[in-house]
Amino acid sequence: MKTDEIKSNADIAPCVSVVMPVYNEVSTVSDVMKKVLAQRPVEQLIVVDDGSDDGTWDRIQVGAAGDPRVLAVRHDRNRGKGAAIRTGVKLATAPIVVIQDADFEYDPSEYYLLLVPILSGKADVVFGSRFLGTPGGHRVLYYWHSVGNKILTTLSNMATNLNLTDMETGFKAFRRELIQSIEICEDRFGFEPEITAKVAKMRVRVYEVPISYFGRTYAEGKKINWRDGLQALWCILKYNLLERTPRARG
Repeated sequence: MKTDEIKSNADIAPCVSVVMPVYNEVSTVSDVMKKVLAQRPVEQLIVVDDGSDDGTWDRIQVGAAGDPRVLAVRHDRNRGKGAAIRTGVKLATAPIVVIQDADFEYDPSEYYLLLVPILSGKADVVFGSRFLGTPGGHRVLYYWHSVGNKILTTLSNMATNLNLTDMETGFKAFRRELIQSIEICEDRFGFEPEITAKVAKMRVRVYEVPISYFGRTYAEGKKINWRDGLQALWCILKYNLLERTPRARG
């Protein structure tokens, strides 16, 4: 099937390793895993429990349910989202790697939106943007979060010379050989500006596509805070201006 005929995940053969960082998501993780595994493009699901202490690890076992596509690993303590992604990326084997949070803020049924630019040979990295006009809409939540996101994206764009609308998106896809060639240094949410800077310096083809977004409140489990915003500012400076070239694994 031609890529311009792809209208859903059902039109794409298995080709994706999904990396799912998880921390204290006992109420959602097994359901998200079930939905991820129901998507035809998913060849492998790598679930990294980042030291959860609320029963999440037990729910992951339920979600795996003997499915050979699932690889579940556990950090002995909470290290951060970036650290969990780093662990998961090393274990990926499919041609394309997609990052998926362990809640329903990003919809696995929209993987095809991320995959088409790569499958068509036009992109090496695809960012899912919450601000391009979303297919399924987005939940209206925190105004100042959106302001902070736009400021960080603008500063990142100024440093990378990319024209992204949503640098901080948690819904990204990469050619596996590319993401595995980059040393991911950040342990927390600094992963987003770090990977953006390193991808930009590699001069690979970056696309952005509109996605749906169903954000959570803090009461519902949202974890990012203002301190992570300050860390993102430092990461934009560090990886764009202080570090000249992407650090690759030997």
